[in-house]
Amino acid sequence: MPDSRDPRDNTAWQAAQQWRQRARQGRPSGLRLLFTWLLFGILMIVGTVIGLFFLLIGWAMLPFMRHRMKKRMERMRAEQAQDIGSGQGTRHHHQQVLEGDYEIKDESNPRRPD
Repeated sequence: MPDSRDPRDNTAWQAAQQWRQRARQGRPSGLRLLFTWLLFGILMIVGTVIGLFFLLIGWAMLPFMRHRMKKRMERMRAEQAQDIGSGQGTRHHHQQVLEGDYEIKDESNPRRPD
């Protein structure tokens, strides 16, 4: 008469045994494991070298970008100084602001509303 408490009759136990057998068969050999680790190490080294290369390129470009931004700021300051120095009455300059349009009135020639 079969014993009901025998673990070999349990379906989960049988599945676990089959899983163990497949795991033992699928183990990589020493040579394959060594090749996998070497490939992983080489890829890590190559990735690090590429990252350092791009970092050095970025550092090398910083002075050029700084010079470019400095020239742009000088040009913007020159344009702003030219706008301010052009006088209020000689040049009619419209600027739109968020609230609406405003016009600067000339103090020397006040207009009277009709």
